[in-house]
Amino acid sequence: MKKTILLTLAAVLWSFFPAQAQEDSLQANRYVMRSTLYGAGFTNILDTYLSPMEYTGAEIRVLRENMRMTKLMKGNVSRQSLFQANVALTENKAGTGSEMSFLANWNLAWHYHFRINEHLKILAGPNIDINGGAIYNFRNSNNPVQVKAYANVGASGAAIYRFKLKDCPLIVRYQLNIPLMGVMFSPEYGEGYYEISENKDWGKNLYFTSLHNQPSFRQFLTLDIPIKSTTLRIGYVNDIQQSKLNDLKSHTWSHTFMVGFVKNFYLLKDGNKITSSSTAIPY
Repeated sequence: MKKTILLTLAAVLWSFFPAQAQEDSLQANRYVMRSTLYGAGFTNILDTYLSPMEYTGAEIRVLRENMRMTKLMKGNVSRQSLFQANVALTENKAGTGSEMSFLANWNLAWHYHFRINEHLKILAGPNIDINGGAIYNFRNSNNPVQVKAYANVGASGAAIYRFKLKDCPLIVRYQLNIPLMGVMFSPEYGEGYYEISENKDWGKNLYFTSLHNQPSFRQFLTLDIPIKSTTLRIGYVNDIQQSKLNDLKSHTWSHTFMVGFVKNFYLLKDGNKITSSSTAIPY
């Protein structure tokens, strides 16, 4: 009789724990991490459509991130949305001309989480990004503007490490995004935008890009520091965008230091939000 009771109890417990683990996995996708960072830094711009000279100066940047777990692959995949925009005012080394640039980027990535141990996680997966903006050269009277428009499919990877410093829980993250193939708009050498608009054949100005003519990457380094009920995030963004099309060379090299705050939410079934501490977020 006792043996039967023990076997029955063991069977009940055995069936309960897997179900509970599954429920926890499904609940994890309700956690949302959002952050907004603002920063300033240095940029180096070259666009031979406008000028053969490099232009350097200061830039300001804003970065908005939204990340949450999904139900994909047993709840081990997260979806990350990154939007950033930057404005820069630069001048050439001779001091004879200046340029203003505005660039915006939206990136969507899916990362599989490899849990190495309780402190370290490695994330890897595909991503897509869309870019747009313009560079205006104040010196040019003919062809003073270069439009930037391109989209890519690429690879994204990150490492997230949790540790404590004098009982203060900290999270450091490094992320690298690399475009592998895509499409980019570019005028031909010496071609004016009025000619493109008159011909109305935008297709001939779209080109396939890959590592051979667009060797670019974006890397991020952030540190999360809890302060009472909120989390301070400080970071560094290294944005390297380069291309060579139609005998036109272009690059934008940016180094920006960022600061902002992180908000963690738990989404209820009715759509409401509950603010949560950073240590409760599963990623």
